[in-house]
Amino acid sequence: MQIGPYQLKNQLIVAPMAGVTDQPFRNLCLRYGAALAVSEMLSSNPEVWDTDKSRQRMAHAGEDGIRSVQIAGADPDMMAYAAVVNVQQGAQIVDINMGCPAKKVNKKLAGSALLQYPEQVKAILQAVVAAVDVPVTLKIRTGWAPEHRNGVEIAQIAEDCGIASLAVHGRTRQCMYKGNAEYDTIRAIKQKVSIPIVANGDICTPEKAQYVLDQTGADALMIGRGAQGRPWIFREIQHYLETGNKLAPIEVDEKRQVMLEHLKDLYALYGEYKGLRIARKHVGWYLDQEAQRPFRADFNRLETVEDQCSMLERYFDELVKN
Repeated sequence: MQIGPYQLKNQLIVAPMAGVTDQPFRNLCLRYGAALAVSEMLSSNPEVWDTDKSRQRMAHAGEDGIRSVQIAGADPDMMAYAAVVNVQQGAQIVDINMGCPAKKVNKKLAGSALLQYPEQVKAILQAVVAAVDVPVTLKIRTGWAPEHRNGVEIAQIAEDCGIASLAVHGRTRQCMYKGNAEYDTIRAIKQKVSIPIVANGDICTPEKAQYVLDQTGADALMIGRGAQGRPWIFREIQHYLETGNKLAPIEVDEKRQVMLEHLKDLYALYGEYKGLRIARKHVGWYLDQEAQRPFRADFNRLETVEDQCSMLERYFDELVKN
């Protein structure tokens, strides 16, 4: 799949997820075969940029792969300015968020709330595309409610405005993350526009990845929650798409190495206090099984880097023994 001048090596993209797709996680997914990893959503409001969270999201030193930065907002001029600033700081692709269903985003008329206002969508897209000389991509949902799936209309506006590729989550704003994603609307969008279409939603296995590609005719897949605690899913999916066969489960030693490296990168990026707390949720995803609940409860009480790493080492030592 081509996005502007960038030819992706395969059809697999990491979805932007607030509080998840920071640089350590993006680099890990890229190492396991993702062709592109989109950064966490950044507000277009400059007043909030002077925070540790925003500065970390806007920094791209040491970034692997193509640097794609997602921005969110409702004002065309502010969105255009945010795009320019991020390009100056290293963004090679600017992604616009019109898919987030969170109330704190939607109450500002940003994210998927914008799907109710096609003229405002058009104004934002035109402003951002005109402001930068890098590809501008867009992420949307199928509409704002099941009875108002206007994804095809929004996709046609996006194409007319010069959007380089469009990612579509197979739920409406009202659906949040409930129920099952539907792919009929994504297929309809693909049939109506010529820009690359990326299908997103409920892609958690190699078989489901193949199914979604077949159902939608999409040019690529975007994987979000399916990669939490499982960044190697990109390797698994790519192998399945190429061969029709499933890879063997990840080896215990490799999983140990991945988790410990991930935690060390989190400590390095965020510092000990915040890094410890962010590490807890990632470990929870890596070990999201009923049998690990006592371990996770104990792990979440640890207050030093050394204790977290030592406890993980002991956990894997016991796995190997058994």
